[in-house]
Amino acid sequence: MLSALALTVGLLAAAPASAFDFFDVTRRAKALANEKYKAPSSALPKELRELKYADYQQIRIKPDRQLWADGRTTFQVAFLHQGMAFDLPIKINEIDAEGVREIKYDPDDFDFGTRKPDLKQLKNLGFAGFRVFHSFGDRANKRDGELASFLGASYFRVAGKGQVFGVSARGLAIDTAVASGEEFPRFREFWIARPANNDKHLVIYALLDSPRATGAYRFTINPDEDTTVQVRSRVYLRAPVGKLGIAAMSSMYLYGSAQPSSAANFRPELHNSDGLGIRAGNGEWLWRPLNNPRRLASSSFAVENPRGFGLQQRSRDFRLYEDLDERYDLRPSLWVEPEGDWGKGRVELLELPTSDETNDNIAAFWVPESPPKPGAALDLNYTLRWTRNETALADAKLARVLQTRRSTGETRGADQIRRPDGSIALMVDFSAPVPAKPKDPPLPVSLNFSTSGNADVLENSLRRNPVTGGWRVSLRLKVKDPAKPVEMRAALVNGQNPVSETWSYQLPGYETGE
Repeated sequence: MLSALALTVGLLAAAPASAFDFFDVTRRAKALANEKYKAPSSALPKELRELKYADYQQIRIKPDRQLWADGRTTFQVAFLHQGMAFDLPIKINEIDAEGVREIKYDPDDFDFGTRKPDLKQLKNLGFAGFRVFHSFGDRANKRDGELASFLGASYFRVAGKGQVFGVSARGLAIDTAVASGEEFPRFREFWIARPANNDKHLVIYALLDSPRATGAYRFTINPDEDTTVQVRSRVYLRAPVGKLGIAAMSSMYLYGSAQPSSAANFRPELHNSDGLGIRAGNGEWLWRPLNNPRRLASSSFAVENPRGFGLQQRSRDFRLYEDLDERYDLRPSLWVEPEGDWGKGRVELLELPTSDETNDNIAAFWVPESPPKPGAALDLNYTLRWTRNETALADAKLARVLQTRRSTGETRGADQIRRPDGSIALMVDFSAPVPAKPKDPPLPVSLNFSTSGNADVLENSLRRNPVTGGWRVSLRLKVKDPAKPVEMRAALVNGQNPVSETWSYQLPGYETGE
């Protein structure tokens, strides 16, 4: 028996599914770019707009009204209702062997929990987004395996097997943290291709629109221990932009070892990501621990032809979080693997202040040195990897940064008591670099350290860490102007040869000092 949702599906085209592909979406994007932007309007009733988050979570599509609820594929799609700030409708289509069909919104397909809205007011409201479920090899657990969620502007989140949603990806970022204000492109229409019964991947097409940009996207989602999303994109600009953010991502960092909590909390660390990793085109690997600054902080890393970058969650020990509900130890890292040469540009990291864990205060993206001119196409393809295996992303021969710990600087007096001396202390632990041959002795290393001119370095030492078998860098410095940041870089070298990734850190500037 067909569900009510299936019965409301209207046939839009009788062409075979093979006739619809990425280039159908690019044609729409190009046509849109040649038109004047039309802002979407919201018809969301006040009752649903003013919902609290817990109440919004009660609104769920009925299980038998989900797409592919017949269980013939290992995927299932649950549509998301409008509510709170998710107040703009998106169009969703299904592609199958018979063609392309629009999925029609029907309020009767939803369970509104304790609320009983007037369904007549919602008749033509439309969807806010959708979630994708997958069996991860076990059809019986399909509904428990949330694979992806597309909700709000061009944001989407993905998870691998055993992972918990954390860092988000974005289709496009425009003028993020620019004084004139950020523009938020949004996916206005999706086409979801019904997979064959034995398909292990899911293809989703999306059309992006905003006042100054349009875009076509194809997402090929491959669920696994590491879920990957192969992204094919083509972007058109209606007008020039100040900052074009490609392969953008957002995350949350409240506090951690590099910035302990100022208030007592049973959770030693609280973050979705703890650092930004970059693999530059020249072979350098870089690790930048995150901050929760008191004011907006920006860091820029000039990279030509990046080979990878992303926000990572390197701290995997549950004892560092102690949170049985949120399971920050299971939050994935998000790694971007560019396809081909992207040319000159920069990876930009933005850190905003936040007082709680509900706000994403971290953003990272690639900014091309020369954005496309209005009307010209920008084609950039890449793979997004959601993973908990961060060591697999690194060069196995290079030492990695294991942790960064920050505290008040101290000196030991003649009475052997440690006392604060007005400095800031940093302890950076590296693993041991791998010798050229397994039987070779450990590599002798020294420290290559540099800092900006806004600090006096009181201590800069390197010694063996007998517990980890690696190396510990001890730094102590006094900031000259607390209102300005201090930039630092450190790496292990064997002679003139780098044998570790580069630790890059910004001590944020504070108006009132540390």
